Amino acid sequence: MEPRGLSAVAARSAAAGPRPAFLVLPGGGYARQADHEAEPVAEWLASLGIHAFVLRYRVAPERHPAPLEDAKEAMLHIRSGRHGLAVDHARVGVLGFSAGGHLAATLSTGVATGSTALDVADAVPDLSVLCYPVVSFTGNVHQGSVDNLLGDAPASDVLAALSAEQQVTPRTPPAFVWHTADDEAVPVSHSLSYAGALCEAGVAAELHVFPEGRHGLGLAGGEPGPGQWPALCAAWLEQAGWVEPLSS
Repeated sequence: MEPRGLSAVAARSAAAGPRPAFLVLPGGGYARQADHEAEPVAEWLASLGIHAFVLRYRVAPERHPAPLEDAKEAMLHIRSGRHGLAVDHARVGVLGFSAGGHLAATLSTGVATGSTALDVADAVPDLSVLCYPVVSFTGNVHQGSVDNLLGDAPASDVLAALSAEQQVTPRTPPAFVWHTADDEAVPVSHSLSYAGALCEAGVAAELHVFPEGRHGLGLAGGEPGPGQWPALCAAWLEQAGWVEPLSS
């Protein structure tokens, strides 16, 4: 049985054998999930030959660690193969938007839930893709995400523990990160701080900052600048060996 809120889109590829997989985490400020950052993104990944799993994780009034528990449970399920798709156990990534990017970053940095069954190495993805992510709960914060995830007046140590840029280690997986410089909802500093922390830890990171574009663009089709991100990400995944060569 699949974990709550998890649905799958199988890779569309003629390649034989197990395929890479991604867990897709739509944004929504930990209050909801944005539909345009969910199934359409899974379909795009499937077109690259990657199995995609969309997670409708718990949101407010549920609090931390509920969303992270859901994400870790989904990661373990994807690696298990119980869903019936041929997934390469060593190539399971996470892709998140906005608050879903925060969830992806805390998943990638191994933030604990307190459950020994979930706080294990297999719950950490092998790659992450962060799209205009919320990252820090201590600087230039997106207050809506903090309030929805933690409630009123959370302790400073909890805010630090959920600031992913402070939790990066050399074991954190490589990341592809993108943002727009004039994002008025989640400042670009979130992406800059996470990519900077990865680089300082010796972890590979690719960062793209586009000059203009509103928050919440999703796949950003037709948008000058940000509309390049799917192709740039696909090239990054090709370089990592996760997709077949995009050109002859």
